[in-house]
Amino acid sequence: MGAEVAANFHNLLCKAFGVHSAIEFQLSPDSSYVNNPTLNETFLGLLYPTENYKVYGYLTNMKVKILMVTTDLDVKDADARNIGRKFHAAYVDAVSNPFHVPGKKIASRSFGARVNTIVKSFGSAPVG
Repeated sequence: MGAEVAANFHNLLCKAFGVHSAIEFQLSPDSSYVNNPTLNETFLGLLYPTENYKVYGYLTNMKVKILMVTTDLDVKDADARNIGRKFHAAYVDAVSNPFHVPGKKIASRSFGARVNTIVKSFGSAPVG
């Protein structure tokens, strides 16, 4: 049991490192992604690939950074872009709620349910 816990901790630590690396190198305040006023494409693409997972980035027009981590190594950019758009739409709907306090955690059950639906649909989308 101890070896399994250590392996799970190692995998979690590696994913956390990858996400932090993607933020540090690709999405830092002085990054060309963040500071480009003519950036029309909000999907940043693959930010950090490893042997076990991939980190994709999506930057909203309000500079909100959405990171998507997947263990599916066969993901196409078009699929990741589509998922990013869905997350962005869910985020916009949640923060447009008049009861949401800007800068605070989104405390909406419908937002959580929508994100769960997006995540669950990711692997089940038809190819084509």
